[in-house]
Amino acid sequence: MDLRKLKTLIDLVSDSNVAELEITEAEGKVRIVKGGPEMAAGYVPAMMPVAAPAQMPAAVPAAAQAAAPAVEAAPVETGFQVKSPMVGTFYRASSPGAKPFVEIGSTVKEGETLCIVEAMKILNEIESEKAGTVTSILCDNGDAVEFGQPLFVIE
Repeated sequence: MDLRKLKTLIDLVSDSNVAELEITEAEGKVRIVKGGPEMAAGYVPAMMPVAAPAQMPAAVPAAAQAAAPAVEAAPVETGFQVKSPMVGTFYRASSPGAKPFVEIGSTVKEGETLCIVEAMKILNEIESEKAGTVTSILCDNGDAVEFGQPLFVIE
């Protein structure tokens, strides 16, 4: 994508009510996210390398240790994870009043529909890549999901 086209896209996003724009072409992919002054102050790119401190202090005061909150590790899900193939909105059923495609404990076959991810007003059925039992549903109905985000665990 040439620089003039990129500049035009940036100007269009900044002058409109659009908060985010992603365009994929043969040459590559461009994602433009509009942020206000509050976002610029706290923005840190996700892939930014962080330098480790050269040397840890020999002793940390007890008061500082007590003030540090304990970080709990997230539970590790065993089994096969079905991941989202796209960015979109997660739905467990085909319509708001319908019964969900699967529940925890449901036995699924390979190719069976597990959920729907809506992207750009298109409803995409997400199918099971493996036969087994659904042991965990990792998203709530209506949640925004990212590419590669785990949705289900199947054992």
